[in-house]
Amino acid sequence: MTWPNASEILPDDAESATLAGRAWVPDVSGPSVVVLRGADVVDVSAVFSTMRALTEHADPAVAATAAAAAHGTALGAIDELVANTPPETRDAQRPWLLSPIDLHVVKAAGVTFPLSMLERVIEERARGDQDAAAAIRAEIHATIGGSLDTLRPGSDEAKALKAMLIERGWWSQYLEVGIGPDAEVFTKAPVLATVGACVDVGVHPASQWNNPEPEVVLVVASDGRIVGASLGNDVNLRDVEGRSALLLGKAKDNNASASVGPFIRLFDDGYDLDALRASVVRLSISGEDGYRLDGVSELARISRDPADLVAQVVGAHHQYPDGFVLYLGTMFAPVDDRDVPGRGFTHHDGDIVSIAEPRLGTLVNRVRSTADAEPWTFGIDALYRSLTARGLLR
Repeated sequence: MTWPNASEILPDDAESATLAGRAWVPDVSGPSVVVLRGADVVDVSAVFSTMRALTEHADPAVAATAAAAAHGTALGAIDELVANTPPETRDAQRPWLLSPIDLHVVKAAGVTFPLSMLERVIEERARGDQDAAAAIRAEIHATIGGSLDTLRPGSDEAKALKAMLIERGWWSQYLEVGIGPDAEVFTKAPVLATVGACVDVGVHPASQWNNPEPEVVLVVASDGRIVGASLGNDVNLRDVEGRSALLLGKAKDNNASASVGPFIRLFDDGYDLDALRASVVRLSISGEDGYRLDGVSELARISRDPADLVAQVVGAHHQYPDGFVLYLGTMFAPVDDRDVPGRGFTHHDGDIVSIAEPRLGTLVNRVRSTADAEPWTFGIDALYRSLTARGLLR
């Protein structure tokens, strides 16, 4: 395959955006925090040894720009690092891009869009059986109709709908978190386990029914401030989660099953939470068999505001001293048949997944078995040994 170049993954307005990320630097055998400055990728690890340190700053965008100008070291042109990122063509003696986050806890919100909520209900009722899904989908739509599109979770209208669904025997744990007062928020992956752009994402080989979940990802400081955003793919095993919600960990947390990138766009005068709320995320899937699927997810259609979701994650009830990222959920749940009529979509090995938003860029990954994706070997202990050896811990 031909991986994208830098111009194809950067935001449309990259020249005015404050973009921060991480790169592997072979000369020091470790990762560095980087800032995009013009066409150059600038290492700012002398000032910010981790991305966590940068996102904890009172004004990360201003701090990143100042660090790049006064203390940064150019690692190379962005074109060079992007081209050197795919593992099969990588020159291990030159820098390449990583996931832009490091010590942040990786959280994800589920069933935040009505369409994806209904698909979770279908998974549950089908018990992971693709063949049963089409008939259940038709029955649910006939029962519920379009009444969920504008429903506010926890409202009196939501309570009334809950009572009606219980009476008809259609209540579900997914509807509970979709229209009830409490959001579903789970831990998607361990710290440092996410992958970035232009590398493989993993699908467990035991799964026969799975899909990408294109999402906006918030970057949140320890005090609850939303300081930036990125794009993410919350790879999901529909058959595994459909068998039992208690298998959520097996369905969600596998090698290379969470991607984030290509960069974090830090909030500044030109991009803030209101701009993020207007995000329109586009998904495309291209298969080696010639298959093509496209979808659109408008963040404005989310049932819970991003700030409300963050407030349910952090506060007096729970603290995250190193901050966290939060996948906001997706309205994209592909139901178009790919192989067998009535069985909907599932990934094939080698699928190319592109998740794009004009002001956040494009996150491109290739689908592989979790056993064939690059293994995760660089954890927290390795990070701190690297930073200590480089004299960056103060």
